[in-house]
Amino acid sequence: MKTQTKPLNIGIVGAAGRGDSFTAACQASGGVAIHAVCDLNETALTESRTRLGAREQYVDYADMLARSDLQAVIIGTPMPLHVPQAIAALDRGVHVLSEVPAGISLVECSDLVAAAKRSRAVYMMAENYTYMRPNAIVRELVRKGLFGETYYAEGEYLHELKELNEVTKWRRRWQTGINGITYGTHSLGPILQWMPGDRVVSVSCVGSGHHHRDPRGAVYENEDSCVMLCRMAKGGLVKIRVDMLSDRPHAMANYSLQGTDGAYESARAKGEQNRIWLRSINAVPDSWTDLASLADAHLPEYWRSAGEAAAKAGHGGGDFFEVMDFLDAVAGRRPCPIGIHEAMDMTLPGLVSQQSIAQGGVWLPVPDSRSW
Repeated sequence: MKTQTKPLNIGIVGAAGRGDSFTAACQASGGVAIHAVCDLNETALTESRTRLGAREQYVDYADMLARSDLQAVIIGTPMPLHVPQAIAALDRGVHVLSEVPAGISLVECSDLVAAAKRSRAVYMMAENYTYMRPNAIVRELVRKGLFGETYYAEGEYLHELKELNEVTKWRRRWQTGINGITYGTHSLGPILQWMPGDRVVSVSCVGSGHHHRDPRGAVYENEDSCVMLCRMAKGGLVKIRVDMLSDRPHAMANYSLQGTDGAYESARAKGEQNRIWLRSINAVPDSWTDLASLADAHLPEYWRSAGEAAAKAGHGGGDFFEVMDFLDAVAGRRPCPIGIHEAMDMTLPGLVSQQSIAQGGVWLPVPDSRSW
């Protein structure tokens, strides 16, 4: 692959919605020109074009791909559009940075993998939670061997969004209208990076029942709290809980990690610390340390050099760093960190969980996209 030297002409689809959130990251990166924007909301699109400084605007995605001089697209559209829009770009040799999850069914994920394999373009999934500062520090500690062998982890996404369902209506169908783990990559993504070289091979999913109705009086198909147990290829265990319906104080993302030489528990409420115990650091065996106190020695270099720029972007700096990694991958400076198979590792367990919960929590195998 040739090294990219000129700014990358990017088109943002969903520019009047989630796609707009990538703006600060693109502008801070210095390697991107937002060339075109696309959205069905034409009134809001015109405002987005002006704000983003884009040269072109489109209400039709296929039209943008056909007519605009683009090298890459950022897909910030509703979940059911991720795969068809990604495939359309890849088949034109246009690089793709796609919002999560990668797809909404096993069949279309298989189609996406096939498109990524036949294309010379880069596919990357924009899982921004893997880049958040605490998660990045834990990943660095794992990389340095300070956790020993990691074998158990928990991830939770607790984000009540019943009111948001009525604003972004696709959520009512694709996030709370299907039972099981419909939005699990924020929870599973960082954990898979804390268990390097591992993947989920089977899942069992159960729910807590139905206790809420939407404004029309309909029961949400998704049970309030769904829990997915994941058996890992190396024998470890992961527990994922997603709850987007229960009335409760906000606690969007929680994590824990257990290794042979360390343990980590993220803060669950305001005022709490992200706490960690490492055999090699904690002098008292049963005492915790504030994770932040380890930043001077263990914060990854990319956070040290670009933390100020990252702070201007969204999701705790995650939006900035995923755009930077995408640009590096497109330019051939290093491999894509969340390429097509990593995206499948984060996405497929949740899709299989939807089959498991429909069958009473039976354990079901998770396919490995590398064999497709």
